[in-house]
Amino acid sequence: MADLSGKVAVVTGASRGVGRGIAEGLAEAGATVYVTGRSESFDDPPAERTIQATARALEQLGGRGIPVRVDHRRDAEVRALLRRVRHEQGRLDVLVNNAYHVPDLATFGRPFWELPVSLWDEVCGVGLRGYYVTAAFAAPLMVAEGRGLIVNVSSMAGGRYAVGTAYGTGKAAVERMARDMALELEPHGVTALALRPGVVKTELVLEAASRGLLDVDLRQAQSPRFVGRCVAALAMDPDVMEKTGGAFGVAELAGEYRFSEIG
Repeated sequence: MADLSGKVAVVTGASRGVGRGIAEGLAEAGATVYVTGRSESFDDPPAERTIQATARALEQLGGRGIPVRVDHRRDAEVRALLRRVRHEQGRLDVLVNNAYHVPDLATFGRPFWELPVSLWDEVCGVGLRGYYVTAAFAAPLMVAEGRGLIVNVSSMAGGRYAVGTAYGTGKAAVERMARDMALELEPHGVTALALRPGVVKTELVLEAASRGLLDVDLRQAQSPRFVGRCVAALAMDPDVMEKTGGAFGVAELAGEYRFSEIG
Protein backbone atom coordinates (compact mmCIF):
# COMPACT_ATOMS: atom_id res chain seq x y z
CA MET A 1 0.00 0.00 0.00
CA ALA A 2 1.25 3.49 -0.86
CA ASP A 3 2.06 5.82 2.01
CA LEU A 4 0.49 9.24 1.61
CA SER A 5 0.79 10.32 5.24
CA GLY A 6 1.19 14.08 5.39
CA LYS A 7 -0.09 14.56 1.85
CA VAL A 8 -3.07 16.78 1.08
CA ALA A 9 -5.62 16.06 -1.62
CA VAL A 10 -8.81 17.57 -2.99
CA VAL A 11 -11.37 15.26 -4.61
CA THR A 12 -14.34 16.95 -6.24
CA GLY A 13 -17.73 15.29 -6.45
CA ALA A 14 -16.88 12.85 -3.66
CA SER A 15 -20.23 12.20 -2.01
CA ARG A 16 -20.76 9.01 -4.00
CA GLY A 17 -19.56 6.88 -6.89
CA VAL A 18 -16.09 7.17 -8.34
CA GLY A 19 -15.36 10.35 -6.37
CA ARG A 20 -16.01 8.67 -3.05
CA GLY A 21 -13.96 5.66 -4.12
CA ILE A 22 -11.02 7.87 -5.04
CA ALA A 23 -11.21 9.68 -1.72
CA GLU A 24 -11.25 6.30 0.07
CA GLY A 25 -8.24 5.08 -1.87
CA LEU A 26 -6.26 8.16 -0.88
CA ALA A 27 -7.41 7.98 2.73
CA GLU A 28 -6.48 4.34 3.25
CA ALA A 29 -2.97 5.38 2.22
CA GLY A 30 -3.01 8.03 4.96
CA ALA A 31 -3.81 11.24 3.08
CA THR A 32 -5.80 14.23 4.28
CA VAL A 33 -8.62 14.61 1.75
CA TYR A 34 -10.93 17.55 1.18
CA VAL A 35 -14.12 16.12 -0.31
CA THR A 36 -16.55 18.34 -2.17
CA GLY A 37 -20.15 17.97 -3.22
CA ARG A 38 -23.57 19.50 -2.73
CA SER A 39 -25.24 16.74 -0.72
CA GLU A 40 -24.90 17.26 3.02
CA SER A 41 -26.11 15.59 6.21
CA PHE A 42 -25.63 16.71 9.79
CA ASP A 43 -27.22 13.64 11.35
CA ASP A 44 -25.18 11.23 13.45
CA PRO A 45 -24.35 9.05 11.64
CA PRO A 46 -24.69 11.15 8.48
CA ALA A 47 -26.94 9.99 5.68
CA GLU A 48 -25.24 8.09 2.88
CA ARG A 49 -24.33 9.80 -0.41
CA THR A 50 -23.29 12.99 1.39
CA ILE A 51 -19.88 14.58 1.86
CA GLN A 52 -20.14 14.06 5.62
CA ALA A 53 -20.67 10.31 5.14
CA THR A 54 -17.62 10.20 2.88
CA ALA A 55 -15.53 12.11 5.40
CA ARG A 56 -16.50 9.69 8.16
CA ALA A 57 -15.58 6.73 5.97
CA LEU A 58 -12.16 8.26 5.32
CA GLU A 59 -11.48 8.56 9.05
CA GLN A 60 -12.34 4.89 9.48
CA LEU A 61 -9.86 4.00 6.75
CA GLY A 62 -6.99 5.75 8.51
CA GLY A 63 -6.95 9.05 6.67
CA ARG A 64 -8.54 12.38 7.39
CA GLY A 65 -11.68 13.57 5.64
CA ILE A 66 -12.70 17.22 5.46
CA PRO A 67 -16.13 17.80 3.88
CA VAL A 68 -16.65 21.10 2.07
CA ARG A 69 -19.91 21.96 0.35
CA VAL A 70 -19.08 23.27 -3.09
CA ASP A 71 -21.30 23.85 -6.08
CA HIS A 72 -18.83 23.54 -8.94
CA ARG A 73 -21.00 25.77 -11.10
CA ARG A 74 -20.05 28.66 -8.83
CA ASP A 75 -16.50 29.89 -9.29
CA ALA A 76 -16.50 31.83 -6.01
CA GLU A 77 -17.16 28.64 -4.04
CA VAL A 78 -14.35 26.84 -5.82
CA ARG A 79 -11.98 29.73 -5.17
CA ALA A 80 -12.97 29.72 -1.49
CA LEU A 81 -12.24 25.98 -1.28
CA LEU A 82 -8.68 26.40 -2.54
CA ARG A 83 -8.11 29.42 -0.32
CA ARG A 84 -9.19 27.30 2.64
CA VAL A 85 -6.78 24.53 1.67
CA ARG A 86 -3.96 27.06 1.42
CA HIS A 87 -4.85 28.57 4.80
CA GLU A 88 -5.31 25.28 6.67
CA GLN A 89 -2.63 23.12 5.03
CA GLY A 90 -0.24 25.45 3.24
CA ARG A 91 0.06 22.94 0.43
CA LEU A 92 -1.80 20.80 -2.06
CA ASP A 93 -0.29 17.59 -3.37
CA VAL A 94 -3.13 16.04 -5.37
CA LEU A 95 -6.18 17.44 -7.13
CA VAL A 96 -8.69 14.99 -8.54
CA ASN A 97 -11.23 16.61 -10.83
CA ASN A 98 -14.20 14.27 -10.73
CA ALA A 99 -17.38 16.35 -10.30
CA TYR A 100 -19.19 15.83 -13.60
CA HIS A 101 -22.83 16.06 -14.57
CA VAL A 102 -24.06 12.67 -15.74
CA PRO A 103 -27.22 12.93 -17.86
CA ASP A 104 -30.45 11.45 -16.58
CA LEU A 105 -30.81 7.77 -17.36
CA ALA A 106 -33.73 8.57 -19.66
CA THR A 107 -31.28 10.24 -22.07
CA PHE A 108 -28.96 7.25 -22.43
CA GLY A 109 -28.63 6.15 -26.04
CA ARG A 110 -30.99 8.80 -27.41
CA PRO A 111 -29.74 10.86 -30.36
CA PHE A 112 -28.60 14.37 -29.51
CA TRP A 113 -31.29 16.07 -31.67
CA GLU A 114 -34.03 14.57 -29.54
CA LEU A 115 -32.60 16.00 -26.33
CA PRO A 116 -32.70 19.54 -24.93
CA VAL A 117 -29.80 21.68 -26.09
CA SER A 118 -29.34 22.65 -22.44
CA LEU A 119 -27.89 19.17 -21.85
CA TRP A 120 -24.65 20.39 -23.42
CA ASP A 121 -24.31 23.18 -20.85
CA GLU A 122 -25.14 20.86 -17.97
CA VAL A 123 -22.58 18.23 -18.98
CA CYS A 124 -19.80 20.47 -20.22
CA GLY A 125 -20.46 23.15 -17.60
CA VAL A 126 -20.26 21.20 -14.36
CA GLY A 127 -17.85 18.74 -15.94
CA LEU A 128 -15.38 20.19 -18.42
CA ARG A 129 -15.58 23.80 -17.28
CA GLY A 130 -15.62 22.78 -13.64
CA TYR A 131 -12.40 20.82 -14.11
CA TYR A 132 -10.75 23.82 -15.72
CA VAL A 133 -11.81 26.28 -13.02
CA THR A 134 -10.76 24.04 -10.13
CA ALA A 135 -7.39 23.34 -11.72
CA ALA A 136 -6.86 27.05 -12.37
CA PHE A 137 -7.37 27.86 -8.69
CA ALA A 138 -5.36 24.85 -7.48
CA ALA A 139 -2.36 25.13 -9.77
CA PRO A 140 -0.74 28.12 -8.01
CA LEU A 141 -0.41 26.10 -4.80
CA MET A 142 1.42 23.36 -6.69
CA VAL A 143 3.53 25.65 -8.85
CA ALA A 144 4.74 27.47 -5.74
CA GLU A 145 6.03 24.17 -4.33
CA GLY A 146 7.39 22.85 -7.62
CA ARG A 147 5.42 19.61 -7.39
CA GLY A 148 1.91 18.20 -7.51
CA LEU A 149 -0.47 15.94 -9.41
CA ILE A 150 -3.69 16.87 -11.20
CA VAL A 151 -5.88 13.94 -12.23
CA ASN A 152 -8.77 14.67 -14.58
CA VAL A 153 -11.21 11.78 -14.37
CA SER A 154 -12.36 10.75 -17.84
CA SER A 155 -14.08 7.51 -18.81
CA MET A 156 -14.30 5.02 -21.62
CA ALA A 157 -16.31 7.73 -23.38
CA GLY A 158 -13.06 9.62 -23.86
CA GLY A 159 -12.13 7.11 -26.53
CA ARG A 160 -15.40 5.67 -27.84
CA TYR A 161 -19.12 6.27 -27.85
CA ALA A 162 -20.85 5.94 -24.49
CA VAL A 163 -23.95 7.50 -22.93
CA GLY A 164 -24.40 10.23 -25.54
CA THR A 165 -22.82 12.92 -27.71
CA ALA A 166 -22.55 15.67 -25.09
CA TYR A 167 -21.14 13.32 -22.46
CA GLY A 168 -18.57 11.76 -24.77
CA THR A 169 -17.48 15.08 -26.25
CA GLY A 170 -16.95 16.46 -22.77
CA LYS A 171 -14.87 13.46 -21.69
CA ALA A 172 -12.73 13.61 -24.82
CA ALA A 173 -12.14 17.30 -24.14
CA VAL A 174 -11.17 16.47 -20.55
CA GLU A 175 -8.33 14.36 -21.93
CA ARG A 176 -7.20 17.06 -24.34
CA MET A 177 -7.31 19.59 -21.50
CA ALA A 178 -5.07 17.38 -19.37
CA ARG A 179 -2.61 17.18 -22.24
CA ASP A 180 -2.47 20.94 -22.69
CA MET A 181 -2.32 21.62 -18.95
CA ALA A 182 0.61 19.23 -18.78
CA LEU A 183 2.57 21.25 -21.33
CA GLU A 184 2.14 24.42 -19.31
CA LEU A 185 2.74 22.80 -15.92
CA GLU A 186 5.73 20.61 -16.77
CA PRO A 187 8.33 23.39 -16.36
CA HIS A 188 7.04 23.84 -12.81
CA GLY A 189 7.29 20.18 -11.80
CA VAL A 190 3.53 19.58 -11.77
CA THR A 191 1.98 16.55 -13.48
CA ALA A 192 -1.41 16.60 -15.19
CA LEU A 193 -3.02 13.53 -16.70
CA ALA A 194 -6.37 11.95 -17.49
CA LEU A 195 -7.60 8.73 -15.93
CA ARG A 196 -10.07 6.36 -17.56
CA PRO A 197 -11.87 4.05 -15.14
CA GLY A 198 -13.47 1.02 -16.72
CA VAL A 199 -17.03 0.02 -15.92
CA VAL A 200 -17.32 0.95 -12.25
CA LYS A 201 -19.94 -0.37 -9.88
CA THR A 202 -21.34 3.01 -8.95
CA GLU A 203 -24.90 3.55 -7.85
CA LEU A 204 -25.76 4.94 -11.28
CA VAL A 205 -24.19 2.10 -13.25
CA LEU A 206 -25.91 -0.52 -11.12
CA GLU A 207 -29.28 1.16 -11.64
CA ALA A 208 -28.74 1.61 -15.38
CA ALA A 209 -27.71 -2.03 -15.77
CA SER A 210 -30.72 -3.23 -13.80
CA ARG A 211 -32.99 -1.27 -16.13
CA GLY A 212 -31.31 -2.61 -19.25
CA LEU A 213 -29.92 0.79 -20.23
CA LEU A 214 -26.31 -0.41 -20.12
CA ASP A 215 -25.10 -3.67 -21.60
CA VAL A 216 -22.20 -4.41 -19.27
CA ASP A 217 -20.76 -7.41 -17.47
CA LEU A 218 -20.80 -6.35 -13.84
CA ARG A 219 -18.72 -9.39 -12.91
CA GLN A 220 -15.78 -7.66 -14.55
CA ALA A 221 -16.60 -4.19 -13.22
CA GLN A 222 -14.27 -2.23 -11.00
CA SER A 223 -15.10 -1.05 -7.50
CA PRO A 224 -14.92 2.71 -6.90
CA ARG A 225 -12.08 2.20 -4.40
CA PHE A 226 -10.07 0.29 -7.00
CA VAL A 227 -9.99 3.56 -8.93
CA GLY A 228 -8.92 5.30 -5.73
CA ARG A 229 -6.04 2.91 -5.25
CA CYS A 230 -4.95 3.77 -8.76
CA VAL A 231 -4.84 7.48 -7.91
CA ALA A 232 -2.93 6.71 -4.70
CA ALA A 233 -0.37 4.72 -6.69
CA LEU A 234 0.06 7.60 -9.12
CA ALA A 235 0.48 10.04 -6.25
CA MET A 236 3.33 8.00 -4.78
CA ASP A 237 5.14 7.32 -8.04
CA PRO A 238 8.39 9.34 -7.99
CA ASP A 239 8.47 9.13 -11.77
CA VAL A 240 4.85 10.14 -12.36
CA MET A 241 6.01 13.10 -14.45
CA GLU A 242 6.80 10.58 -17.18
CA LYS A 243 3.04 10.15 -17.54
CA THR A 244 2.19 13.84 -17.74
CA GLY A 245 -0.22 14.69 -20.51
CA GLY A 246 -1.35 11.11 -21.03
CA ALA A 247 -4.68 9.33 -20.68
CA PHE A 248 -4.44 6.04 -18.84
CA GLY A 249 -6.84 3.22 -18.12
CA VAL A 250 -7.19 2.09 -14.53
CA ALA A 251 -6.82 -1.57 -15.51
CA GLU A 252 -3.66 -0.71 -17.45
CA LEU A 253 -2.11 1.00 -14.43
CA ALA A 254 -3.13 -1.85 -12.12
CA GLY A 255 -0.79 -4.07 -14.08
CA GLU A 256 2.03 -1.57 -13.71
CA TYR A 257 1.56 -0.56 -10.07
CA ARG A 258 0.23 -3.88 -8.74
CA PHE A 259 -2.61 -2.47 -6.65
CA SER A 260 -5.49 -4.81 -5.97
CA GLU A 261 -9.26 -4.83 -5.80
CA ILE A 262 -10.97 -4.64 -2.44
CA GLY A 263 -11.37 -8.13 -1.02
